[in-house]
Amino acid sequence: MEFKHKPVLLDEVIEGLNIQENGIYIDCTMGGGGHSSVIAQSLSEKGKLIGFDRDIDAVNVCSQKFAKDKRVTIIHSNYKDAPEKLTAMGINEFDGLLIDLGVSSYQLDNGERGFSFNNDGPLDMRMDTSQELDAYYVVNNYAPERLIQILYRYGEEDNAKRIVQKICEYRKDKPIETTKQLKEIIESAFPKKVIYGKGGVSKKTFQAIRIEVNDELDGLDKTVETLAGMLKKGGRMAVITFHSLEDRIVKNVFKDLSTGCVCPPKIPVCICGHKASVKLVNRKPIIAGENELNDNSRASSAKLRVIEKL
Repeated sequence: MEFKHKPVLLDEVIEGLNIQENGIYIDCTMGGGGHSSVIAQSLSEKGKLIGFDRDIDAVNVCSQKFAKDKRVTIIHSNYKDAPEKLTAMGINEFDGLLIDLGVSSYQLDNGERGFSFNNDGPLDMRMDTSQELDAYYVVNNYAPERLIQILYRYGEEDNAKRIVQKICEYRKDKPIETTKQLKEIIESAFPKKVIYGKGGVSKKTFQAIRIEVNDELDGLDKTVETLAGMLKKGGRMAVITFHSLEDRIVKNVFKDLSTGCVCPPKIPVCICGHKASVKLVNRKPIIAGENELNDNSRASSAKLRVIEKL
């Protein structure tokens, strides 16, 4: 299957990064190279773009796409390892960075990857297909209590107990092997009128399992904070989130980094010594406009936050 992916909030990202033509830029989640292509077009021969992706399919596609561009370096790695990888390359600071935390259209549309409840395929959901843990193991081997916790925590699914009960009833006789089977099991935990009314009642459960498989939230705050600290003065960092859990993490990190004194209000003189290291370029998240939503419905939940190093 061809790796196709429409970059979300492309114009807003490019404007937010305020690209300097001789600068060093990092795309932590290259995907199909949509954002990276436009960033690279904005660079001179002296500029550099370093891209990361944990999905080997994305790495292979981008390696071909940028094969003749000496400004671009592509690394097969989780973006959480970016600070260490960049330091090893001798890059201790850079002019701009993008993290797009969404699942690519390719991953969703390719049934064999097992991400979507709309396309039947094996229960997989691994962004890095070389790792051992997959959705099949989570669904078929995790204890009921752990599954319930995951659905509550990562999916904010109020019906978690009933869904897990149905999963456990099914897997007593045989393993759950496909996304279609899991979707049908999840739907059996809801009244039919709710299924028909809401449509995608499986969305939260699939999201929760995907986050667990790929360890998407653990360490996100620390990574964002570390990478923000590597920005040059005036450099910018843009982060695109797609659900409230990750957006809350990014929002709180940016808030902490952009806040000065954190002393209790009753203390008349600052004794904490805390100083803001960044400023918020946009106080409220940037969302997709009507034209983009008409062209790409998957942009509907995207939120963009941008900071600038002081």
